[in-house]
Amino acid sequence: KGFKQRRARMSKDSKYFTTTKKGEIHELRRDLDSQKENVKKEAVKKVIAAMTVGKDVSVLFPDVVKCIRTTNLELKKLVYLYVMNYAKSQPDLAILSVNAFVQDAQHPNPLIKALAVRTMGCIRVDKITEYLCQPLRDCLKDSDPYVRKTAAVCVAKVWDINSELVETQGFLDILRDLLGDSNPMVVANAVAALTEIDETSTRDVFKINTANLNKLLTALDDCTEWGQVFILHALSKYTPTKPSEAEGYADRISPRLAHANSAVVLSTIRVLMRLLDFTDNQNFVKTMCAKMTPPLVTLIQKEPEIQYVALRNINLIIQKRPKILQGEMKVFFCKYNDPIYVKMEKLEIMILLVSERNIDQVLMELKEYATEVDIEFVRKAVRALGRCAIKLESAAERCIQVLLELIQTKVNYVVQETIIVIKDIFRKYPRKYEVIIATLCQNLDTLDEPEAKAALIWIIGEYAERIENADELLETFLVNFQEEPSMVQLQILTAAVKLFLKRPKNTQKLVQTALDLATKEAGNPDLRDRGFVYWRLLSASPEAAKQVVLSEKPLISDDSNRLEPALLDDLIKHMSTLASVYHKPPESFVVKYTKKVPTMDQLTAQRGNRADEEVDYADDSNVGQVPQLLNFGDDPFAPRGNDAGNRPSSAPVYPVLLQPGDGKGLEIRGGFERQNGQIVFNMTLVNHTAVPMQQFLIQLNKNLYRLKPVSPQVPIQSLPPGQTAVVPVALNNQGEPDASTTVQIAIKKDDDVFYFSSDCPVYVFWTEDGRMEKGEYLKTWREIPDNTEHVVKVQTARLDVDELINYLGRFNLFLIAKRTVEDNDVMYLSCKVTPPGAWVLVEVTLHAQERAAKCCIRTLNQPLLAFVEFALRKLLS
Repeated sequence: KGFKQRRARMSKDSKYFTTTKKGEIHELRRDLDSQKENVKKEAVKKVIAAMTVGKDVSVLFPDVVKCIRTTNLELKKLVYLYVMNYAKSQPDLAILSVNAFVQDAQHPNPLIKALAVRTMGCIRVDKITEYLCQPLRDCLKDSDPYVRKTAAVCVAKVWDINSELVETQGFLDILRDLLGDSNPMVVANAVAALTEIDETSTRDVFKINTANLNKLLTALDDCTEWGQVFILHALSKYTPTKPSEAEGYADRISPRLAHANSAVVLSTIRVLMRLLDFTDNQNFVKTMCAKMTPPLVTLIQKEPEIQYVALRNINLIIQKRPKILQGEMKVFFCKYNDPIYVKMEKLEIMILLVSERNIDQVLMELKEYATEVDIEFVRKAVRALGRCAIKLESAAERCIQVLLELIQTKVNYVVQETIIVIKDIFRKYPRKYEVIIATLCQNLDTLDEPEAKAALIWIIGEYAERIENADELLETFLVNFQEEPSMVQLQILTAAVKLFLKRPKNTQKLVQTALDLATKEAGNPDLRDRGFVYWRLLSASPEAAKQVVLSEKPLISDDSNRLEPALLDDLIKHMSTLASVYHKPPESFVVKYTKKVPTMDQLTAQRGNRADEEVDYADDSNVGQVPQLLNFGDDPFAPRGNDAGNRPSSAPVYPVLLQPGDGKGLEIRGGFERQNGQIVFNMTLVNHTAVPMQQFLIQLNKNLYRLKPVSPQVPIQSLPPGQTAVVPVALNNQGEPDASTTVQIAIKKDDDVFYFSSDCPVYVFWTEDGRMEKGEYLKTWREIPDNTEHVVKVQTARLDVDELINYLGRFNLFLIAKRTVEDNDVMYLSCKVTPPGAWVLVEVTLHAQERAAKCCIRTLNQPLLAFVEFALRKLLS
């Protein structure tokens, strides 16, 4: 019955979307001025229908706004919808509706009151926001919970429009008071608003403590499922003070694991995963892991879309705590009707869970998958077999046996994928399974994929002394050398040199041919450079060539736990969000997300004034003078250009920002740098067309750094066909501010405009006068309160202290002093950030055994902390 009623209503409303006729605007204006309520409502419905299909009906704005003064709730909602849509394009006219909004916010009907406040919050016009303050304050303290919960969400919307207004009007304090509200839905909405504000703020706006923790836990039991999600999201940020508190806290929220809503379950698991890091009670950890297993298994039985999200989160959970789901391998076996994206994720988790106990089951499943019809899935299954062999040495022989059986199927794509996998197994277990090489070589003629060809050529070169006809096999590839992809060409060249070094008597002509093809006829610069390197090595010293080319290769390792521990911990904190699905931190894809430096008072309480201790001060004349003997310029974070004394003068290689296909033949590479004390955007322009390009202009969108070009004219008059030009564009800090950390750029060429974006590294704002005097450094260090110091730990391979000093000095992060504490090198450094011209002091402690650097950052300008942390992570990792 309900379905029929909805169907009839939809059929009735469809008349509003019929084609408009000439003169309809005049008729609508006449109907909107009618004294009859039903005529007005019909007219507004027609206006909304026209607006919905994309027609411009903004000319009716004054007439529609006059209808806002009505007691008909349906008509009022329609007028509010119209005003929300056109207020931004008609801000002056939107002011006409303010009085009606303010009056409605004082209406005795809670629905109208809440509707007015909600609509005013959705109108993103600063002029109207100012009028919203008093009605919003009244609604936040209203006696009706529906009005309060609506007003709480409205505060977050106003923050997005004008954050300063929210702070000065004291709305944040009112929101914090609502955490103790008697209505659980008001509490949930207050939590949601504070959380959203906190994520876009540069300081801590919402911090859970023991006082409000119990209030949230109490509200958790009574609010709706989405209210529970908001509260659990906030609770995941709480840090227990002792293990017993973490355990009690976990026991209180664990009943949420039985909830029917998948989002509540995943949010609960996120909180539990975080709490388990604060207890050493292994029995408690084991109990909680056992409790989390059944709900995770249940999630895998739901709809495919929910399965996919659950599987992506389970991937993180298993990497963090492998014992969870350890005995549930069969749950992840693929079903025939699973979508391909679910099958792929199940394969990943099977590899994570595979062990000596279940390897036989897994091999049987993977062998079955390799006979499926979906080619992409088959390839993934074959690769999974190889990963199992690499992960479990005791099962490697059984895996190879299954792979050989797959080769016998003679299915082309299966054979090629198998060869790629076996190459990786050879790298893991060298000189162990060479007996199968003959079988692989029999399939040489069937290979047509570059990666498979490259894999087999690598095997031929690596085991050339065991393959009698290795020279004949390589000669077949040399025949079509010029037509092969660069990946295959590089492997042919290397394999030919390996063969010559192992069997020099009858392979000199072969290697000479390969070197000639690589150095004289190849257009690929990588191939040409490698050819010259090999040629000079062989000419200068064949023995040295052997030591380089035939040296022992590092063994490849199991890649099941692919994520870095720090990134994994960060993603666990963001479980049940897009970050856990993408496996990327939120700041990498959410523009307005602001990552804060965590407070580390516990770590700094016992530190004292370390700068007072005896240290060896650096000789200013030697800072940053460590020579680089092999400077090939392949450090992705190395500063470009020759603007600073120690910076490399080699031409940089920029990332591609605009592909030729998107730029009508114009290719743009570029990046931000600091040259001669000024920030520039260096662009490499490439003309791939047959006509010259002229009249280049550049513009930057609003950005966090206020960067804008000194002049919109790009300093190049014309770019001839097929030519490349490197063009520096000078920038200043006089642009409009915005929250976007990614700089959006527009380039005009002739009559075409192209858009792209580029990340601006923070260290381009570190100035050349950033070396602080030693006495001033000690004085400043003492003046900055200990509790404002922030500590970050970064995994790094830069463990040579002199090399690191030189490296950081090139980015204007200068050494002031260094010392050694318990075999760990400690450096004190300074930099100056402009704007705003603030000093930043950094203490870096290198922990060689952990391959990590602990960075303690101090500055009187607290908002800079997050940016300095981001820069240090980039430079050190």
